[in-house]
Amino acid sequence: MTRVKDNSVSQRVERQASTGIEGLDDVLGGGFQRGRAFLLEGAPGTGKTTVATQFLIAGAAAGERCLYITLSESEAELRDGATSHGWDLSGVEVFELIPPENLLDEDQQQSLLYSSDLELGETTKRIFERVERMKPQRLVLDSLSEIRLLAQSSLRYRRQILSLKHYFAGLDATVLLLDDLTTDLNDKTVHSVAHGVIRLEETAPEYGAERRRMRVIKYRGRPFRGGFHDFAIAKGGVQVFPRLVSAEHKADYTRDLLTTESGELDALLGGGIERGTSVLILGPTGAGKSLLALSFVQGAAHRGERAAMFVFDEELGVLFERAKGLDINLQALVDADQLVIEQIDAAELTPGEFSARVRRCVELHGAQTVVIDSLNGFQAAMPGEQALVLHMHELLQYLNRQGATTFLTVAQHGLVGDMRVPVDVTYLADTVILLRYFEAVGRVRRAMSVVKKRTGPHEDTIREFLIDRRGLTLGGPLTNFQGVLSGIPALVGDAAQLLRAGET
Repeated sequence: MTRVKDNSVSQRVERQASTGIEGLDDVLGGGFQRGRAFLLEGAPGTGKTTVATQFLIAGAAAGERCLYITLSESEAELRDGATSHGWDLSGVEVFELIPPENLLDEDQQQSLLYSSDLELGETTKRIFERVERMKPQRLVLDSLSEIRLLAQSSLRYRRQILSLKHYFAGLDATVLLLDDLTTDLNDKTVHSVAHGVIRLEETAPEYGAERRRMRVIKYRGRPFRGGFHDFAIAKGGVQVFPRLVSAEHKADYTRDLLTTESGELDALLGGGIERGTSVLILGPTGAGKSLLALSFVQGAAHRGERAAMFVFDEELGVLFERAKGLDINLQALVDADQLVIEQIDAAELTPGEFSARVRRCVELHGAQTVVIDSLNGFQAAMPGEQALVLHMHELLQYLNRQGATTFLTVAQHGLVGDMRVPVDVTYLADTVILLRYFEAVGRVRRAMSVVKKRTGPHEDTIREFLIDRRGLTLGGPLTNFQGVLSGIPALVGDAAQLLRAGET
């Protein structure tokens, strides 16, 4: 029984034609099934030609015969595009199919015969001739819009597509048909004929670079990763970022308790933070969220672990200087390979690419502490609040299953009094740390409390804290105040318990 199973698996692998794009192969469940015709559709500029070229280059690298038939772009344009990505098309034959000279003659066009009939027949004949001569194993036909225009009717077009499909199937060639959707968008003729359909989309936000995403609409007899997947086109080709599904990623780890450098903070947290949980640090701007997160990064370094930090809102040079004020040398941690820190531009990065970067830090660099600063900046990269919550749920679940401890910062709107968050994700986090400003004895002060901890008990007190050259200093519980969390406290005792700057 084992031998039969191994042979079937081996045969299945051999019947897969890799697209040459790792993320796309993942979405497709391995690649394109050999000997079948697939449709790649999308508006002009979405990346169809780039994907098709990578598909053929991958085939040429595997020693397969590859043919690119173009009815829209010239061979020179295709080769220039390949050069811009640093690709060598020497192993790919390009057939530039242009109308025969006699069909461009005015006398022919004025004859009683429809010129489109002649052009369609002649075009199909030349395609078959070139394919018969080369016998390609991989073939790209770019694009179907020209054939649709020549056919002039839906019936003739469907017959022509069926004819091409059956002909290519007889050759056992893996075919990629491109369609730029410039004609009738409601014509689903090729959808019913093709073995699989992939759609590429591009959107232009009000601010920032264009966003691209793809979806597998159909793949006969094959499970694939459904839904939308972000992708990007950069020098070197297309990069697809498969939608993250946390249930597919599970690692074994010990859920031990991680302590900090501060005994008072550990006491507030009920002894520390459990490994593989998520912590939300919530508070108004300037309350110390980023610096509190840095203290956990330093704690990871002292344990000999790697950390990763993704900064949305602050320039790294400023953050490095601020950290020095807390006696945290981030540059030294980076140089010692204990910290991976990335500046994230929300206007230029898709959520899928961000998830891919986080995964790379965890799976390749072994990061066990992950800081996302802040969720407000990350929200700018998301199309809507509901998408943000779902995406963050999957990301946090993935990190938890990998045994990584995650720290999220969220800036609330307002400084004191009634404050709101841009999106409520408190229910997603295992622990919520709340920071507040309050005024007492003529000074603006900061207070910290833990309002939620799923994994165990914690203090229900509110403690004042200071951030200075000594780092993070917590005082005793503010038992002589009421209303600190609202930002409008009332003193019900004396102020002797308050911290003073410079105290040891």
